[in-house]
Formats: sequence, structure tokens, C-alpha cells
Amino acid sequence: MKILVTGGAGFIGSHTVVELIKNKFQPIIVDDLRNSKSFIIDNLYKITGKKIPYYAIDFGDTLKLSEVFKKEEPRGIIHFAADKAVNESINNPLKYYNNNLCNLVNLLSLVDKFKVQSFVFSSSCTVYGVPNSVPVKENAKIKEASSPYGFTKQVGEKILSDFFKTLPNSSLAHLRYFNPIGAHPSGLIGELPIGLPSNLIPFITQTAIGKRECLTIHGNDYNTLDGTCIRDYIHVIDLANAHVLTLNHLFNTAENLILNVGTGNGASVLKVVNRFQEVNNIKLNYKFGPRRPGDVPAIYADNSLIREKINWSAKFTLDDCLEHSWKWENNLSH
Repeated sequence: MKILVTGGAGFIGSHTVVELIKNKFQPIIVDDLRNSKSFIIDNLYKITGKKIPYYAIDFGDTLKLSEVFKKEEPRGIIHFAADKAVNESINNPLKYYNNNLCNLVNLLSLVDKFKVQSFVFSSSCTVYGVPNSVPVKENAKIKEASSPYGFTKQVGEKILSDFFKTLPNSSLAHLRYFNPIGAHPSGLIGELPIGLPSNLIPFITQTAIGKRECLTIHGNDYNTLDGTCIRDYIHVIDLANAHVLTLNHLFNTAENLILNVGTGNGASVLKVVNRFQEVNNIKLNYKFGPRRPGDVPAIYADNSLIREKINWSAKFTLDDCLEHSWKWENNLSH
């Protein structure tokens, strides 16, 4: 069964492509490589032994994308292609509204035209804003987003829900990710930040290997155990598997699902830094800096719904994540 994967050469997209192939799906990658590099496509072949159809186009180019739909006739879509840095969205909101919302609407016009059956949306725990309590449940009140990025995910979910109500034979899932980290154990694919990383793990690994002089931990005066932010860190392969299980579920039931994808455990930034040093036996140069705008003090998932609905649970530990990330960074540098 053919599945169109927008942003399929990206961090989460590439790992999901591997898991789709393992589960007998045929992924079709659409990616303009604005957040990736072409060697990732080669490495996907090394991991899977399969030649994956790949289109180097911007998913916002409706004309070219329409040709892909015509040729490939996908049954389902996993939509990863979006800009995703909280900080950048605060400085450049129009980029986020254009790519994450206008282009999404254009994509949905093709879903309608080509009668695609199932759609999995890459959403985010940022839709919760600053939650009233943790762990956060899917039915928690959606509060004002802390950034334009978070707002595009809230609006994206609304656009999709409204649209899929008009398609009674189609099914939709919003997967609200917590903090994806780690890399493929082979060290062949992983997170590939272009320019200065906005995520913690690539900043840690780049500092450890000497690409960056020092890691700055943003804020150590939060109301948490050690003063640093708390997040729910999930291995990217566990997250990829959630997409495959969700797709299987959607093909068997026409429903509109919202699922948290997180381990259910919070870890502080300082804990992650310390674990990284211990697991990989390396000393890290870090310092504390001021808080960063848009950062939520603490958030982690109540994941009981995803366990119950699609029988998913996280298999990898935080230590696995940090070991795999370090292997990936070493491979990148040699």
C-alpha cells in the first residue's frame, strides 16, 4: 500500500520511512531538503535495501505535487513537512503561517481530489501551551500557544478536523509528539539541524564533538526539581512506530483520532545533560543562561489513550536515545 510521506527525508520522516517498509507499506517521499540532505535518501537505501520513490519538490508546489498524486495514487498520507523551530517562528511568523497553514490547505485540496483514505498529521504537545497540570491528557484545555509555531499546530488540527468531517469515508489522526530524540542504531540517519540547532540533543552532541564551544541551558530558575525545564523525551523510532500503528488503525476504522505520543515520563534538561555524560563517558562544557521566550516550564504525556487505542508503548530508554544520538554525531563527523 502506497503512503505519501511529506518531509520524508527529515528527522522523524526518515525513521518513519524505515518502519513503514518494515511493515510492508510502500513509502513515497516528497521533500525539498530544506531541513535535510540528499545522503539521507542514500542511507535509507542502505538501511532498508529498498529503492524508495523520491520527489525533490516543495510540498507547497501544488502543480508538481498533483503530478505525484496522479502517478503514485497514494492510499494514505503522513504529513511531516513543516517548519518547526519555536524561536525562529517568533522571529519570522509569516514563514510559519505560509508553510504550515497555507501549504497544508493546498495539500488538502489534493486529498479531496484524489480521494486519499487516511491522513496522519504531525502535531505537537506545544498545542497545550502551558498546561494546568502534568501529565497532560488529550482532552486538556487548549490554551493560548506560546509561539507562532505552536499556533500553526493548533490551527492545523482545526483545519484538518473541519475538512475531514466532510469526508465520511476517510480517517484522520493528529499525533501530538512530545520531544523526539535519538537516532537509528545503525548511525546512518538521525537529527540533522541546518545551522544553529534549536533542539537540546544536537546541541549537546555538537558541543561534545567540538563543533560548538559550550552548551547553554536556558534557565535554571524554573519551579522544577533542579530549576531546569522538564520534557518528555521519546526515541524517534518509537515515534515512527506510532505512525505505522496509527495508519493500520485508520485503514480499519473511519475516525478522527487525537493521540499523545510520549513516554509518560518527564526528564529535566540537566538530567539529560548528566545522563549523556555518563552513558557516553564524556565531559560536556555547559553553562546556564537566561530563559528562552516560548519555553514551557514542564510538560510530559499522559499516554494511556495511545496504549489503549493502537497498543503502542515506548521500547527505548533515555540512555538508548543518548547513545544512538552520539553514534550518529560521530558518523556525521567522520
